[in-house]
Amino acid sequence: MLLLFKLKRFTGFLMILTIFDLLLVPIYLLIIYFISSFIQQKRQIKEPHYKWYTKGLFAKLGGAIALCLVYQFYYPGGDTTNYFISSSAISRMAFKDFDVYLRIMTGDNARELYSYFDLSTGWPIFQWDDEKAIFVSRLIVPFCIMSFHTFIVSAILLSWVCYTGIWRLFLLFQQQFPQLEKQLALSTLFIPSVVFWGSGLLKDTITLSAVGWYAYHFYYFFIRKKFTFSSAMCILISSALLIGIKPYIFFALVPGSIIWLSNERLVNVKSKLLRAIAAPAFIATGIGLGVLILGQMSETLGVYAIDKVLDKAVESNMDQKSAYYGGNSFDIGDFDASFSGVMSKTHLAITATLYRPFLWEAKNPVMFLSGLENTYILLLSLLLLFKLKITNFFLLIGQNPLVLFSMLFALFFAFSVGLATSNFGSLVRLKIPCIPFFVSSLFVLKHLYEKKYNKKLGL
Repeated sequence: MLLLFKLKRFTGFLMILTIFDLLLVPIYLLIIYFISSFIQQKRQIKEPHYKWYTKGLFAKLGGAIALCLVYQFYYPGGDTTNYFISSSAISRMAFKDFDVYLRIMTGDNARELYSYFDLSTGWPIFQWDDEKAIFVSRLIVPFCIMSFHTFIVSAILLSWVCYTGIWRLFLLFQQQFPQLEKQLALSTLFIPSVVFWGSGLLKDTITLSAVGWYAYHFYYFFIRKKFTFSSAMCILISSALLIGIKPYIFFALVPGSIIWLSNERLVNVKSKLLRAIAAPAFIATGIGLGVLILGQMSETLGVYAIDKVLDKAVESNMDQKSAYYGGNSFDIGDFDASFSGVMSKTHLAITATLYRPFLWEAKNPVMFLSGLENTYILLLSLLLLFKLKITNFFLLIGQNPLVLFSMLFALFFAFSVGLATSNFGSLVRLKIPCIPFFVSSLFVLKHLYEKKYNKKLGL
């Protein structure tokens, strides 16, 4: 079996499923079911919305299993198999040379450490100087060990842990809009593309969970003013994970977070005139503070620092255009790294992230399913814009701080992803952190419209 790790480097494909996956998956699923059922039954007495807990968890575990199978039998390998192979190799190093293992796990990326890998351990697939990929591989190592180095079980265990962040996101919305419990469960726990691409051994599984933890504890720490040590640590850890894996997600969160905090103060102002006057100032201040904070973090953000991010977007866009993606490429047009050049593509970038691929752009079953989902989101967006008109649409958003934060994060994030991505294969995976926020906000706006005008919308 270990010889196959080396063959992977020459053949480009590796069958990593084994008989142990078939034997262990049912056992682990049964254990997880009993634990999650116990948690649900214990909490559901006082918190009825916990009836969604086990259903949401097993939807996510199903997504993890499906992702593993797709990357094993439909796609010729990919990041999820590469993370498993790399993490397995690092975990086996613990039995060959524990000192080297500790150096790797504590963040040492010295090139000479790669020479310690051999047939007894297997080799990491990623380039050893790819810090973000190796960082994620380190995070997956404990799950490889607990799964006895089985592919699907490793994905199930990671998804189980990362479900905690998705569940926190559901709780955040549900606590403010309990009457929309069913809709919010759908938008946070059961959106097909998020369930599929937000599970398994991928960066996106971890970052999606980190965003959920960040939003939930930012609300309780800064908005509700429950200054607990646990909330502070959750904000710091989730921020560190985002910066360590995908800094642009953190980049999109900061301005919206500051405006969220400012807007919570604004909604308490009784005078409509004062609110109307103060709102632009609060938003401008929030964006300004966000830019200032990100500017102070230039060394930490690296190529995603605010003075380099436009160059990075142009570079990423050009790199993906030059690659082959089996007919799944799209193009929002060329642009330069100037502010005006980037801003000229705002509408195209946001539209691409939130609503593409369209159904007629789907070239395979995975893209077609994403197209169906995007069609529903597009129709709901257009219906709300038509019914509310543009002015009322944005007024309703501004009246609820959580919805304002969610929309700002979704739009900032959609802009950055759409700007730097030129193929649907990457797009459907990269956009998932913003989709629960965006769709949840649409459901809330739909509810507010129906409540205000006493009319039911069809969708």
